Amino acid sequence: MHPVVCVDVGSTYTKGAAVDLDSGLLLATASSPTTIVTDVMDGVSAVLDKLGAELPGADLSQVLGCSSAGGGLRLAVVGFERAVTAEAGQRVGLSAGARVVHVSAGLLDTAALAALAADRPDVVLLVGGTDGGNAQVLLHNARALGELPTDWVPLGTAGPPVVVAGNAEVAGQAADVLATAGRTAIRAANVLPRIGVLDPMPARAAIREVFIAHVIGGKHLSTSADFAAMIRAATPDAVLAGVELLSDGAGQVAGVGDVVVVDVGGATTDVYSVLTPDPEEAALHREVVEVMWRGRTVEGDLGVRWSAPGIVAAAESEGLLADGEAGALRDAVQERSAHPEMLAPDALGRAVDARLAELSLTIALRRHARPQDSGQVRHPGKDLRQVRLVVGSGGVLRHADPAVLRRILAPARTDHAGGWKVPERAGLAADLRYVLAAAGLLASSHPQAAARLVTSALERLDTPELA
Repeated sequence: MHPVVCVDVGSTYTKGAAVDLDSGLLLATASSPTTIVTDVMDGVSAVLDKLGAELPGADLSQVLGCSSAGGGLRLAVVGFERAVTAEAGQRVGLSAGARVVHVSAGLLDTAALAALAADRPDVVLLVGGTDGGNAQVLLHNARALGELPTDWVPLGTAGPPVVVAGNAEVAGQAADVLATAGRTAIRAANVLPRIGVLDPMPARAAIREVFIAHVIGGKHLSTSADFAAMIRAATPDAVLAGVELLSDGAGQVAGVGDVVVVDVGGATTDVYSVLTPDPEEAALHREVVEVMWRGRTVEGDLGVRWSAPGIVAAAESEGLLADGEAGALRDAVQERSAHPEMLAPDALGRAVDARLAELSLTIALRRHARPQDSGQVRHPGKDLRQVRLVVGSGGVLRHADPAVLRRILAPARTDHAGGWKVPERAGLAADLRYVLAAAGLLASSHPQAAARLVTSALERLDTPELA
């Protein structure tokens, strides 16, 4: 046995999974409250102690981690046109596991810099211009970012690191401008090398590098060097990597095909999708900013604790509530928002949690997949009809019995009034043992073991595609 421990340090709970690297089998799991008010390594140590008790005599010294504690990764996107490069940068930032807290387009002026500073990003993604296209805006914005005030910056007087992923002809010059001003600047390939072509992976990797090297330490989550040494990614980035493995497989482990994962959290609901584009359909509906076939969306108003009131408001807007249901839920969601640490005390409380999770999943999937037109950017929507597996995740789901889980996940296959293309032959599953993030942490170093882990350790609720 060759175990490794994969730890996900969340804002509320720290979860650990011990995995055998030789077989890819899940050996044990454990969780403990995240000790963010003291030192997050206290919570990590508690998880390791629990795993050690489950696996006496095992060597659990190899630990890999991801984190969303302390607000996760806060990203600002600075681009050229909101409908083009700024939009492309925002999509890339989400795929990199970031919470995009600020998006600006055009020439940064004093007011724009003040607005950016007010949103307190950990990292800035500087984009602009296709390769060989406009150079003026990228260079101007690099100079402006060099003058960004730093008295608000949690990472010290150097200011937030900047990932430069714009026009390749001047990106090096922009990075030099930032470095001369004392900023940390990392170059990556252009996220939008030409109109209609989105290249997210180099910028995603650069953002991950910056998160590990600069952001984790700056959040002062731990005084121990062990914490920074174990972190490999922001948690949503690790989860997306795990979802990609579930879809694609690796080595001798076959993937399941197109996948959608909905993670219903206390503050947000995240949707991840890995899809196979139809070449003819893609050619017919080529957009200014290409659809991301592997990506994530985040709904900041949908969460079963901190954001519970937002679920009810959004559900009313979507016409999802029965007569009188909004009033019946009002006190419950206010209590959950005021006391995000609460556990449902009885069957009625658990039923409310399940209903909130069902509504949150339904609304998040609608927003993720249906066509939208904001007036500036047209999103063609995502065709999820060929999705083979829908996976639910999140604490509320982990505490529900199988019948309740199926009810929470049912709208993923039955929400035909939502204006999106619903999966037609998808099975249902739940990530009850935290394996998506664990698989993502192992994806680059041990892809076959990671693929075996994620394909074997999910709780399958039904598999109609195999019937």
